[in-house]
Amino acid sequence: MTTMMLLFALGGSEVLLIFFAILLLFGGRKIPELMRGIGKGIREFNAAKSTIESELKEGIREADNKAQQQQPASNIDGPRS
Repeated sequence: MTTMMLLFALGGSEVLLIFFAILLLFGGRKIPELMRGIGKGIREFNAAKSTIESELKEGIREADNKAQQQQPASNIDGPRS
């Protein structure tokens, strides 16, 4: 989110200067390869994030089920005096 805020805080000339510097550093032929690598990294990160999220939800679900099974059955007749 801070990256997006930083991008919007830059003016047009600053963005063009950054893109020109990237073009000089990596060259025109390396930029598509660099972008593919970044895209692959983002996809792998999102896949790992989804896996961890689903494992956490499953663990919470199992813990809830286990806790419910361990609770003693309630007395239907009410408390005894």
